Amino acid sequence: MSTSNPSRGRVLVCDDSMLMRKLVIDSLTEDGWTLAGEAQNGKEACEKYQELRPDAVTMDIVMPEHDGIYGLEQIINHDPDAKVVMVSALNQTSLVAESVRKGAQDFMVKPFLPEHLQETMRRLVDANLQA
Repeated sequence: MSTSNPSRGRVLVCDDSMLMRKLVIDSLTEDGWTLAGEAQNGKEACEKYQELRPDAVTMDIVMPEHDGIYGLEQIINHDPDAKVVMVSALNQTSLVAESVRKGAQDFMVKPFLPEHLQETMRRLVDANLQA
């Protein structure tokens, strides 16, 4: 990443898998995002969202304790304009549909190519700038 590129924004990455968080973080920071923070479940994501006020969130759906749907609901209740992209495995399409109904801006299916995640997050920023 060139240092002359402005940040695309601050992102909170939520996934119970440390490896998946690292993959998401590496992909997004390579594309100009600044890491605001990390969370391991939906409850922690909500707490960190309120504390850190990121510009966007990537949220895994299936996690122990409090899942991504819970985290999404709590974040949207706190901030109806929150930009949340859900991340799910292929067999979770009904959960993806539920999360979009509950306020998610977009979704990604795991496994994903880094450039697909980058494109999805760029669309999120572009839509926000045009709003």
